[in-house]
Amino acid sequence: MSLPDPDQKETGRIEAFSDGVFAIAITLLVLEIKVPHEVEAGRLARALLEQWPSYLAFLTRFSFIGIMWINHHRIFRLIHRSDHGLLLVNGLLLLGVTFVPFPTALVADYLRHPDEYVAVMVFNGTYLVISIFFNLLWGYAYRRGLFASSTDSRAPRGINRAYLIGPLLYLVAIGLALVNATASLVLNLALAIFYGLSRD
Repeated sequence: MSLPDPDQKETGRIEAFSDGVFAIAITLLVLEIKVPHEVEAGRLARALLEQWPSYLAFLTRFSFIGIMWINHHRIFRLIHRSDHGLLLVNGLLLLGVTFVPFPTALVADYLRHPDEYVAVMVFNGTYLVISIFFNLLWGYAYRRGLFASSTDSRAPRGINRAYLIGPLLYLVAIGLALVNATASLVLNLALAIFYGLSRD
């Protein structure tokens, strides 16, 4: 009888379920874009253009959830084994993913409003929590040694460095929102681009 392969992937169901959550969350975003009703003759084009905050919110949410999925895929390329703790921490991360549409819609509705800083703080606070969940997921797998034995040790170290700075910079973005909401959003976008372009 052959011995079980220690590097056999055990995370297939976790990844499939997670992919489903990401797919549903990203698909439901389009429901926030409403078809204009009761528009006067000749004013449909203007009515569509006036919905630009909704289009911007859709593109932002789609991009950010897509980037989170890329990073989730990235770390599960290295994680080969699972246990109960990994399931729980991954569930926390998915909780954050499903919440993303709310703060993004909040920013779309309150941008250029006197209370825009509150909306931006909620927005950045959401990503702070998600970045903490990413760190918890990655840190748990790292400490428990849930990687394949053939994993290059440089890859986990590189991800460690990239993920550790996230919560700190999101805290900076939250504080910056009190001074300049637009600059705070720009910092958040820069972080999204960084994590979207990061490689092993």
